[in-house]
Amino acid sequence: MSGQERLENANPNVFAKSAERAVTEEEEDDDVVDEFDQREVFDLIRNIIDPEHPLSLEELNVLQESHVEVDNKTNSIRVIFTPTIPHCSMATLIGLSIRVKLLRALPPRFKVDISIEPGTHASEHAVNKQLGDKERVAAALENSSLQSVVNQCLAGKPGT
Repeated sequence: MSGQERLENANPNVFAKSAERAVTEEEEDDDVVDEFDQREVFDLIRNIIDPEHPLSLEELNVLQESHVEVDNKTNSIRVIFTPTIPHCSMATLIGLSIRVKLLRALPPRFKVDISIEPGTHASEHAVNKQLGDKERVAAALENSSLQSVVNQCLAGKPGT
């Protein structure tokens, strides 16, 4: 970040991360077919780094396990995220990072829906429309600069 750029939220609230989930023997057994659950999907996205801060989306309370819904019967996953401020210009990029992480990590049978928590962003409708439009998402990911920023967010912090 150059000296001329200003952070929109220079001093965000930082929240404690939840404990790592213990992996059971059954989960390690490749012969057992287990469905995806809320915590498993949350674990995939919790360490995505905020584009403006060297903190995870979980630490900023942008992502919460309770806002992840998994329906294995309909092969759908819904994630609702909460921007740190109502006019966050990074909301679309955050949503795109969540979508990309899930699309890369989950089987292709899943339909992924990413949206902003209602009432938490000034442009919530416009951001949700962008995140829900497959053509816009595909076009955004063809932009090498944007793809580089998304990949940086997905890389996580060292040791996570």
